[in-house]
Amino acid sequence: MAIVHRDRQLLDWPVLAFPERWRRMFDLDLEQDGWLRAEEFRDADTEVLRIEAPGIDPEKDVEITVAAGVLRVTVHREAKEETKAKDGYRSEFRYGELSRSLRLPEHVTGDDVAASYRDGILEVRVAIPPEKEPETTTITVSRG
Repeated sequence: MAIVHRDRQLLDWPVLAFPERWRRMFDLDLEQDGWLRAEEFRDADTEVLRIEAPGIDPEKDVEITVAAGVLRVTVHREAKEETKAKDGYRSEFRYGELSRSLRLPEHVTGDDVAASYRDGILEVRVAIPPEKEPETTTITVSRG
């Protein structure tokens, strides 16, 4: 059995017909660019990063790291779409890794980060330590 690609017309009028492959080319999908859709805000002394990631297994598909003052969230996604009709069958899939990075305030470590996943939303909370007063050091000047 061979899979044969066939352009389906979106409209029945030949003048306005737009083949399916051209429609898909102009179908903007931000996830294909490697970005995760996210919102970032501060809640009192906590930095919150909420990422839209439906249909994943958070234990297997999510990696969260903190290194050199940067929080990095990487999500591996796989999606498969099948359409069965009496005149044909269509299957489409896509997969890949998407990531998002966030610069952290000074003195934040991996121990200050907690993550949870609920209803397709990955929420990462970073506890921000209280700011310390800058230390003032008095330097004595010697006669040379």
